Amino acid sequence: MNKKRLVIAMTGATGAIYGVRMLQVLQGLPEWETHLVISAAGLVNLKYELDMDRAAIYQLADVTHGINDIASCIASGSFKTEGVVIAPCSMKTLAAVAHGFGDNLISRAADVALKERRKTVLVPRETPLNLAHIRNMAAVTEMGGVIFPPMPAFYNKTDSVRAMVDEGVGRILDMFGVTVAGLFRPWTGLNGEIC
Repeated sequence: MNKKRLVIAMTGATGAIYGVRMLQVLQGLPEWETHLVISAAGLVNLKYELDMDRAAIYQLADVTHGINDIASCIASGSFKTEGVVIAPCSMKTLAAVAHGFGDNLISRAADVALKERRKTVLVPRETPLNLAHIRNMAAVTEMGGVIFPPMPAFYNKTDSVRAMVDEGVGRILDMFGVTVAGLFRPWTGLNGEIC
């Protein structure tokens, strides 16, 4: 069976749970192959926020790549993937992607996805935003990337952090054609009708 490949990159921005949860969901789908690359700051944040180490996060991915391994398969457009998700995405990485500065494997993998016209989703975790952040987001959008701040939908009436994370992860994966029951509930209108 030819698996669909998705690159999941994690940086040192807060919100490591988004990348972890995405890997957990995809691990249960045999038709998907995940390629993980995580920065040094991402590993620090992973330990701080979720008490996970490198070995634990690596167990969730099918293939792992070193942050400085520019010779990796995911650094080439000839390696077919469905795209790249950077979750969470730091403002440093956003700036690197916006300006084509492929100084590590995360920004290089995103650059490759953009040049090959593959889905590229950045999940920035920063607030408030300054003008440089906004301009960098605009630049990535103009190149065909998707800026997906993980903002919860309150119409689901949940107070569970897990449900809010699942909703964001479900909506991101939905962009790649991955539908997993229970991750999020699409809006059906105020009358509850199926649109």
